[in-house]
Amino acid sequence: MISIDLAGRTALVTGGSGGLGRAMSETLAAAGAEVAVHYRKGQEEAEAVVRNIEKAGGKARAFAADISDPEAVEQLLSNVERAFGGLDILINNAGMDGPHALVGDDDPQAWEKVIAVDLLGPYYCARAAISRMEKKKHGVIVNVTSVHEFIPWEGYSAYTSAKAGLSMFTKTLAQETADKGIRVVALAPGAIKTPINQSVWDDPESLKDLDKKISMGRLGKPEEVAAVVAFLASDLASYITGTTLAVDGGMLIYPDFRHGG
Repeated sequence: MISIDLAGRTALVTGGSGGLGRAMSETLAAAGAEVAVHYRKGQEEAEAVVRNIEKAGGKARAFAADISDPEAVEQLLSNVERAFGGLDILINNAGMDGPHALVGDDDPQAWEKVIAVDLLGPYYCARAAISRMEKKKHGVIVNVTSVHEFIPWEGYSAYTSAKAGLSMFTKTLAQETADKGIRVVALAPGAIKTPINQSVWDDPESLKDLDKKISMGRLGKPEEVAAVVAFLASDLASYITGTTLAVDGGMLIYPDFRHGG
Protein backbone atom coordinates (compact mmCIF):
# COMPACT_ATOMS: atom_id res chain seq x y z
CA MET A 1 0.00 0.00 0.00
CA ILE A 2 1.35 3.41 -0.98
CA SER A 3 0.35 6.42 1.09
CA ILE A 4 1.44 10.04 1.38
CA ASP A 5 3.35 10.46 4.62
CA LEU A 6 4.40 13.96 5.72
CA ALA A 7 4.81 13.12 9.40
CA GLY A 8 7.55 15.11 11.11
CA ARG A 9 7.50 17.89 8.51
CA THR A 10 6.36 21.48 8.74
CA ALA A 11 4.51 23.15 5.87
CA LEU A 12 3.75 26.81 5.32
CA VAL A 13 0.77 27.51 3.07
CA THR A 14 0.47 31.13 1.99
CA GLY A 15 -3.10 32.21 1.48
CA GLY A 16 -4.01 29.18 3.53
CA SER A 17 -7.24 30.47 5.02
CA GLY A 18 -9.70 29.98 2.16
CA GLY A 19 -10.45 28.32 -1.15
CA LEU A 20 -7.55 26.31 -2.48
CA GLY A 21 -5.35 27.29 0.46
CA ARG A 22 -7.79 25.92 2.98
CA ALA A 23 -8.00 22.59 1.17
CA MET A 24 -4.20 22.45 0.88
CA SER A 25 -3.69 23.22 4.57
CA GLU A 26 -6.17 20.58 5.71
CA THR A 27 -4.88 17.95 3.25
CA LEU A 28 -1.24 18.47 4.22
CA ALA A 29 -2.24 18.15 7.88
CA ALA A 30 -4.19 14.97 7.13
CA ALA A 31 -0.99 13.57 5.60
CA GLY A 32 0.82 14.25 8.89
CA ALA A 33 2.43 17.65 8.40
CA GLU A 34 2.33 20.42 10.96
CA VAL A 35 0.85 23.38 9.11
CA ALA A 36 1.45 27.11 9.31
CA VAL A 37 -1.69 28.71 7.87
CA HIS A 38 -0.81 32.12 6.45
CA TYR A 39 -3.32 34.88 5.83
CA ARG A 40 -3.21 38.56 4.85
CA LYS A 41 -6.79 39.32 5.85
CA GLY A 42 -9.39 37.02 7.32
CA GLN A 43 -8.05 36.02 10.70
CA GLU A 44 -11.31 34.28 11.59
CA GLU A 45 -11.13 32.11 8.47
CA ALA A 46 -7.51 31.17 9.18
CA GLU A 47 -8.30 30.27 12.78
CA ALA A 48 -11.25 28.16 11.55
CA VAL A 49 -8.83 26.17 9.37
CA VAL A 50 -6.56 25.68 12.38
CA ARG A 51 -9.49 24.44 14.47
CA ASN A 52 -10.52 21.97 11.77
CA ILE A 53 -6.99 20.60 11.62
CA GLU A 54 -6.78 20.30 15.41
CA LYS A 55 -10.17 18.59 15.60
CA ALA A 56 -8.85 15.99 13.20
CA GLY A 57 -5.82 15.41 15.44
CA GLY A 58 -3.35 17.58 13.57
CA LYS A 59 -1.22 20.55 14.56
CA ALA A 60 -1.52 24.01 13.02
CA ARG A 61 -1.17 27.70 13.75
CA ALA A 62 -2.26 30.84 11.92
CA PHE A 63 0.20 33.57 10.93
CA ALA A 64 -0.52 36.99 9.42
CA ALA A 65 1.81 38.73 6.95
CA ASP A 66 1.88 40.84 3.80
CA ILE A 67 3.90 38.64 1.45
CA SER A 68 4.58 41.57 -0.88
CA ASP A 69 6.77 43.05 1.90
CA PRO A 70 10.16 41.29 2.15
CA GLU A 71 10.66 42.30 5.78
CA ALA A 72 7.24 40.95 6.71
CA VAL A 73 8.07 37.69 4.91
CA GLU A 74 11.32 37.28 6.83
CA GLN A 75 9.42 37.85 10.07
CA LEU A 76 6.79 35.33 9.00
CA LEU A 77 9.40 32.64 8.35
CA SER A 78 11.11 33.40 11.66
CA ASN A 79 7.78 33.08 13.49
CA VAL A 80 7.03 29.77 11.78
CA GLU A 81 10.50 28.50 12.61
CA ARG A 82 10.12 29.43 16.27
CA ALA A 83 6.67 27.85 16.49
CA PHE A 84 7.49 24.57 14.73
CA GLY A 85 11.26 24.26 14.89
CA GLY A 86 11.88 24.56 11.16
CA LEU A 87 10.36 24.55 7.69
CA ASP A 88 10.30 21.65 5.24
CA ILE A 89 7.56 22.56 2.77
CA LEU A 90 6.57 25.92 1.31
CA ILE A 91 3.37 26.22 -0.71
CA ASN A 92 3.31 29.59 -2.48
CA ASN A 93 -0.43 29.75 -2.96
CA ALA A 94 -1.44 33.33 -2.09
CA GLY A 95 -2.41 35.40 -5.10
CA MET A 96 -4.85 37.75 -6.76
CA ASP A 97 -6.04 38.34 -10.31
CA GLY A 98 -6.69 42.09 -10.00
CA PRO A 99 -9.29 44.21 -11.80
CA HIS A 100 -10.26 43.51 -15.41
CA ALA A 101 -8.79 46.16 -17.69
CA LEU A 102 -7.15 46.31 -21.09
CA VAL A 103 -3.59 47.59 -21.29
CA GLY A 104 -3.81 51.33 -21.78
CA ASP A 105 -7.09 51.54 -19.92
CA ASP A 106 -5.65 50.00 -16.78
CA ASP A 107 -4.13 51.48 -13.63
CA PRO A 108 -0.35 50.88 -13.46
CA GLN A 109 -0.49 50.77 -9.67
CA ALA A 110 -3.10 47.99 -9.80
CA TRP A 111 -0.91 46.12 -12.32
CA GLU A 112 2.11 46.47 -10.04
CA LYS A 113 0.11 45.24 -7.03
CA VAL A 114 -0.71 41.97 -8.81
CA ILE A 115 2.97 41.49 -9.69
CA ALA A 116 3.96 42.28 -6.10
CA VAL A 117 1.64 39.64 -4.65
CA ASP A 118 1.73 36.95 -7.35
CA LEU A 119 5.41 37.06 -8.35
CA LEU A 120 7.45 39.02 -5.84
CA GLY A 121 5.61 37.41 -2.92
CA PRO A 122 6.61 33.85 -3.92
CA TYR A 123 10.13 35.08 -4.59
CA TYR A 124 10.43 36.63 -1.12
CA CYS A 125 8.97 33.51 0.51
CA ALA A 126 11.18 31.12 -1.47
CA ARG A 127 14.27 33.20 -0.76
CA ALA A 128 13.60 33.13 2.98
CA ALA A 129 12.73 29.42 2.91
CA ILE A 130 15.84 28.32 1.03
CA SER A 131 18.21 29.66 3.66
CA ARG A 132 16.44 27.44 6.16
CA MET A 133 15.96 24.36 3.98
CA GLU A 134 19.54 24.16 2.79
CA LYS A 135 20.71 23.69 6.37
CA LYS A 136 18.75 20.41 6.40
CA LYS A 137 19.73 19.52 2.82
CA HIS A 138 16.04 18.89 2.25
CA GLY A 139 12.98 20.91 1.28
CA VAL A 140 10.13 21.30 -1.18
CA ILE A 141 8.71 24.48 -2.67
CA VAL A 142 5.47 24.30 -4.64
CA ASN A 143 4.58 27.44 -6.57
CA VAL A 144 0.91 27.65 -7.47
CA THR A 145 0.66 29.20 -10.92
CA SER A 146 -2.38 28.76 -13.18
CA VAL A 147 -3.31 27.50 -16.61
CA HIS A 148 -2.79 31.16 -17.45
CA GLU A 149 0.94 30.66 -17.31
CA PHE A 150 0.18 29.09 -20.73
CA ILE A 151 -3.12 30.64 -21.85
CA PRO A 152 -3.54 34.41 -22.45
CA TRP A 153 -6.45 36.05 -20.64
CA GLU A 154 -7.79 39.28 -22.05
CA GLY A 155 -7.97 42.04 -19.45
CA TYR A 156 -5.69 40.30 -16.96
CA SER A 157 -2.22 40.92 -18.35
CA ALA A 158 -0.69 41.43 -14.91
CA TYR A 159 -1.99 38.08 -13.69
CA THR A 160 -0.86 36.14 -16.76
CA SER A 161 2.53 37.85 -16.73
CA ALA A 162 3.01 37.06 -13.06
CA LYS A 163 2.03 33.40 -13.47
CA ALA A 164 4.25 32.93 -16.53
CA GLY A 165 7.08 34.60 -14.63
CA LEU A 166 6.49 32.34 -11.64
CA SER A 167 6.77 29.33 -13.93
CA MET A 168 10.22 30.36 -15.17
CA PHE A 169 11.23 31.31 -11.63
CA THR A 170 10.30 27.75 -10.62
CA LYS A 171 12.55 26.26 -13.27
CA THR A 172 15.47 28.56 -12.51
CA LEU A 173 15.19 28.09 -8.76
CA ALA A 174 15.00 24.32 -9.19
CA GLN A 175 18.19 24.47 -11.22
CA GLU A 176 19.91 26.53 -8.53
CA THR A 177 18.86 24.37 -5.59
CA ALA A 178 18.85 20.79 -6.90
CA ASP A 179 22.28 20.08 -5.41
CA LYS A 180 21.07 21.42 -2.05
CA GLY A 181 18.40 18.75 -1.70
CA ILE A 182 15.59 21.20 -2.47
CA ARG A 183 12.91 20.48 -5.05
CA VAL A 184 10.92 23.29 -6.67
CA VAL A 185 7.76 22.49 -8.61
CA ALA A 186 4.91 24.52 -10.08
CA LEU A 187 1.28 23.46 -10.00
CA ALA A 188 -1.13 25.04 -12.48
CA PRO A 189 -4.80 24.73 -11.49
CA GLY A 190 -7.49 25.21 -14.09
CA ALA A 191 -11.03 26.27 -13.26
CA ILE A 192 -11.63 25.20 -9.66
CA LYS A 193 -14.88 25.67 -7.76
CA THR A 194 -13.81 28.16 -5.10
CA PRO A 195 -15.48 31.29 -3.68
CA ILE A 196 -13.25 33.56 -5.79
CA ASN A 197 -15.02 32.45 -8.99
CA GLN A 198 -18.48 31.85 -7.55
CA SER A 199 -19.95 34.47 -9.88
CA VAL A 200 -19.04 32.17 -12.77
CA TRP A 201 -20.30 28.84 -11.47
CA ASP A 202 -23.43 30.45 -10.01
CA ASP A 203 -24.40 31.71 -13.47
CA PRO A 204 -25.71 28.87 -15.68
CA GLU A 205 -24.69 30.58 -18.93
CA SER A 206 -21.19 31.43 -17.71
CA LEU A 207 -20.78 27.92 -16.34
CA LYS A 208 -21.92 26.37 -19.63
CA ASP A 209 -19.38 28.45 -21.54
CA LEU A 210 -16.61 27.55 -19.09
CA ASP A 211 -17.40 23.84 -19.19
CA LYS A 212 -16.86 23.92 -22.97
CA LYS A 213 -13.28 24.96 -22.29
CA ILE A 214 -12.64 21.91 -20.08
CA SER A 215 -12.22 18.48 -21.66
CA MET A 216 -13.72 16.75 -18.61
CA GLY A 217 -16.72 19.07 -18.76
CA ARG A 218 -16.72 20.22 -15.15
CA LEU A 219 -14.96 22.46 -12.67
CA GLY A 220 -12.36 20.93 -10.41
CA LYS A 221 -12.70 20.59 -6.66
CA PRO A 222 -10.25 22.23 -4.24
CA GLU A 223 -9.57 18.81 -2.72
CA GLU A 224 -8.43 17.50 -6.10
CA VAL A 225 -5.77 20.20 -6.32
CA ALA A 226 -4.81 19.79 -2.67
CA ALA A 227 -4.19 16.06 -3.13
CA VAL A 228 -1.67 16.82 -5.88
CA VAL A 229 0.04 19.40 -3.66
CA ALA A 230 0.43 16.77 -0.93
CA PHE A 231 1.87 14.31 -3.46
CA LEU A 232 4.36 16.86 -4.80
CA ALA A 233 5.42 17.74 -1.26
CA SER A 234 6.02 14.09 -0.38
CA ASP A 235 8.88 11.69 -1.08
CA LEU A 236 6.64 9.97 -3.63
CA ALA A 237 7.61 12.88 -5.90
CA SER A 238 11.29 12.77 -4.96
CA TYR A 239 12.48 12.78 -8.59
CA ILE A 240 10.26 15.66 -9.75
CA THR A 241 11.65 19.19 -9.91
CA GLY A 242 11.69 22.20 -12.19
CA THR A 243 8.45 21.54 -14.02
CA THR A 244 4.77 22.50 -14.00
CA LEU A 245 2.04 19.97 -13.35
CA ALA A 246 -1.35 21.10 -14.65
CA VAL A 247 -4.45 20.10 -12.69
CA ASP A 248 -7.01 21.41 -15.12
CA GLY A 249 -9.40 18.67 -16.26
CA GLY A 250 -7.90 18.90 -19.74
CA MET A 251 -8.24 22.63 -20.34
CA LEU A 252 -4.77 22.77 -21.86
CA ILE A 253 -5.57 20.15 -24.51
CA TYR A 254 -8.01 22.55 -26.17
CA PRO A 255 -11.31 20.62 -26.15
CA ASP A 256 -12.76 22.87 -28.86
CA PHE A 257 -10.43 21.09 -31.30
CA ARG A 258 -11.73 17.59 -30.57
CA HIS A 259 -13.96 17.76 -33.63
CA GLY A 260 -11.28 19.08 -35.96
CA GLY A 261 -9.19 22.18 -36.49
